[in-house]
Amino acid sequence: MKSYIFITEEGTSYQPNSISSEPDIDNCQVIAFAKGKDEDEAFINLNKENDYLLDTNFDEIICIELKNENYYHNAKYFHLSEYK
Repeated sequence: MKSYIFITEEGTSYQPNSISSEPDIDNCQVIAFAKGKDEDEAFINLNKENDYLLDTNFDEIICIELKNENYYHNAKYFHLSEYK
């Protein structure tokens, strides 16, 4: 089975410690991760494992295959504070 991440460009986000009542950053939001033999099966599994998603206001969900099975453990982290 392949691993997939599901994201959306819908919704709004705020920076940490934001005091603004208006969203102040445009980005994608992670909906969830799921596995399947292809995107369609992974999407079915996503809904089975996260049945609350159908009760949200999100509509367009983007599916991206994660090529590295150990994506979380092999991730490289960056801290913007080190570049300021």
